[in-house]
Amino acid sequence: MNADKILDAKGLACPMPIVKTRKEMKTMNTGEILEVQATDKGALKDFQAWAKSSGHELLETNESNDILTFHIKKGE
Repeated sequence: MNADKILDAKGLACPMPIVKTRKEMKTMNTGEILEVQATDKGALKDFQAWAKSSGHELLETNESNDILTFHIKKGE
């Protein structure tokens, strides 16, 4: 999936991947896609809940070589 921006949150523990994602999303336009790469296993549930509560759409989640990749579409 093509992303408009990529955020490297690898090596960060909860809640930092969400904190950095929230900050990055503020700089983006509605409909743009942010790819977030994280290694914290807790990020899986964190991103699902955060996207739902913040009005953004979690489009895709993948895991490969212990790296979780999230694609989040910015809501309004």
